[in-house]
Amino acid sequence: MALTGVENLARLPELKKKLLWTFLLVAVYRIGVHVPVPGVDSAALADFFESAKNTLFGLFDMFSGGGLRNLSIFALGIMPYISASIIIQLLTVVSPELAKMQKEEGAAGKKKITQYTRYGTVLITCIQGFGIAVGLESMASPTGAPVVLMPGWGFRLMTIITLCAGTVFLMWLGEQLTEKGIGNGISLIIYSGIVAGLPRAVLSTFDLLKAGELSPLMLILIVALMLAVLVAIVFMERGQRRIPIQYAKRMVGRKMYGGQTTHLPLRVNTAGVIPPIFASSILLFPATLGEFSSVPWLKTVASLFSPQTMTYNVIFIALIVFFCYFYTAIIFDPNDIAENIRKQGGFIPGIRPGAKTKEYIDKVLVRITLWGSMYISAVCVLPMMLIQQFNVPFYFGGTSLLIVVGVAMDFMSQIESYLISRQYEGLMQKGRIKGRQ
Repeated sequence: MALTGVENLARLPELKKKLLWTFLLVAVYRIGVHVPVPGVDSAALADFFESAKNTLFGLFDMFSGGGLRNLSIFALGIMPYISASIIIQLLTVVSPELAKMQKEEGAAGKKKITQYTRYGTVLITCIQGFGIAVGLESMASPTGAPVVLMPGWGFRLMTIITLCAGTVFLMWLGEQLTEKGIGNGISLIIYSGIVAGLPRAVLSTFDLLKAGELSPLMLILIVALMLAVLVAIVFMERGQRRIPIQYAKRMVGRKMYGGQTTHLPLRVNTAGVIPPIFASSILLFPATLGEFSSVPWLKTVASLFSPQTMTYNVIFIALIVFFCYFYTAIIFDPNDIAENIRKQGGFIPGIRPGAKTKEYIDKVLVRITLWGSMYISAVCVLPMMLIQQFNVPFYFGGTSLLIVVGVAMDFMSQIESYLISRQYEGLMQKGRIKGRQ
């Protein structure tokens, strides 16, 4: 009998423990979002963000899980860590030393790269924290109330230290989620932040409806668009290109093995939700500095990177396509796959084993990744462009829906895989017991 359903958690204490760790660590993150940085007028800051909810600030606030709205210790979210990861991964491509460290030194090399990523996270956090501190000093609510109570270097240093400590703790929290919980900790943190903001976004939409700024027909169309995007995401995330693999028959002793036909599944979207997260992180970094700075040319840069502009959307699509190919190349090596197939006595019908198999897999992967990148770009950009016209919160945009659905599906598949593996282990144990009897 298959182990499915919540009632089986009692029969799998290890899975129950992982789920409890996941919920506990996410709860710690959500509590930290409401711990403010000292020296800020929370009411004035909330009024400012209410007037700028669909600008760059609103987008950054969504990825930080509402932390920027409160200027909490987690105001920068996990984005500095993601930016540092991108920089290090790009450097491993162009730097022979880092590439050698990652591939040949094993666990020790990966540990050093992780250490470099943490150092980069601290550096990026300090730069962003300084920009935010300076920018807040010049901000005021729509009523004219200053956001910072006592501006000066004391407030700036306190903000930099607090935000840096919060981001480092959040980075550690994500690693603990990956190690002790279920799924990718970084994705779960972003997911929980977006989900926590959905109720506020729904109430804000109904306020627009009551005020007459949004018609009932338009609300129905937006809901229909969201449902269509959800269906498209689920359909595409499950899409696969199955390459047939034929295994030759082998005689081992007096028994014949092999001869069966299986397939190599290649997902249409191999990179998952990573490309839009990486692309958003890259765009938010320079734009945030421009928004919080009083330097004219930085203000001009920030205006170009506003989500409402065509420049932002074009660069966003280009970055999504780039990271789809880049991340797929990192996590999926056609050369290793072809070599493993050859060692196991398998081959693709009509394709010679070895180099030809690698070329064929690489060719198929390039084609389906193109379609996957086009799908992610359409999901992330088209709903956002439509929603911007009607002043609807970012939480209903394609990027947030893709992250929520994608992470939820990955989370459930992790639980399902764990249940199946434990089920087979249970069957093997029963078989050994019967054999001994």
